[in-house]
Amino acid sequence: MFHVILYQPEIPPNTGNIIRLCANSGSALHLIGPLGFELDDRRLRRAGLDYHEFADVVQYRSLAGCLERLGGPRLFAFSTRGSSRYDEASFGAGDALLFGPETRGLPAAVLEGLPSGGRLRLPMRPGQRSMNLSNAVAVVLYEAWRQQGFAGGS
Repeated sequence: MFHVILYQPEIPPNTGNIIRLCANSGSALHLIGPLGFELDDRRLRRAGLDYHEFADVVQYRSLAGCLERLGGPRLFAFSTRGSSRYDEASFGAGDALLFGPETRGLPAAVLEGLPSGGRLRLPMRPGQRSMNLSNAVAVVLYEAWRQQGFAGGS
């Protein structure tokens, strides 16, 4: 379906929620280190409940290694500095959706390496800094899945 990539996530419950989201949507979760927690963190397990066994979760040392292993998928990065809104993109099965760490977002070097059409944002009211990571992933992933007719869902 889709590949959700979390670049250096920091907060265990957010990643736990995203594990559950990926299990329920049939998407794979890719974690780029270093992580701000251990994968056996009780807060991560609690947030993911018992969905860990249903989720495809892979950990990598680098974003480049992840993208190479995935075979160079079409990549969309999400940032408050994105040039287009997420709902203006056309998503396809196999696309990779990249999200940055909670406290600092994606590094400029990562964003600058993508074409402007691959740097997307979620609209917010003026003066707001950012959305919760697990909420942002849910909004984007469900829009991408909706565009695929919720293939494989019931």
